Amino acid sequence: MTAGEIRFDAEALMETAEAAAGQAYAPYSKAMVGCALVSEVGNLYRGCNVENASYGLTICAERNAIFAGVAAEGARFRIARLAVIARGLEFPPCGACRQVMAEFAGEDADISFMDRGQIRTMTMRELLPARFSF
Repeated sequence: MTAGEIRFDAEALMETAEAAAGQAYAPYSKAMVGCALVSEVGNLYRGCNVENASYGLTICAERNAIFAGVAAEGARFRIARLAVIARGLEFPPCGACRQVMAEFAGEDADISFMDRGQIRTMTMRELLPARFSF
């Protein structure tokens, strides 16, 4: 299956991300965040945030899902579409997650999140126009 054939639209991925948020471990911030992504070969991966009392050890939902994709597909893993949602909150992916996404997503990959009660979708290029790379 190619990226053009992926059957998960932004709304369906957002619903899957919402379900993943229910698995979050967020006793400190109370921000329950979930992510769902579809790889270019058509596999679905989910992730949730996992906090730690030593905040630097916390992992965001987006990176959790991406790392699951890499663990399953190896170095060829690439993101076709990604959605992230925080229960009761609205914000786009953080800077660290944007950079990790950029490592595994083409510039035209769709990234969706909630903005003023609506699903907002941006390309990776729009979300992180000046990414770091070697």
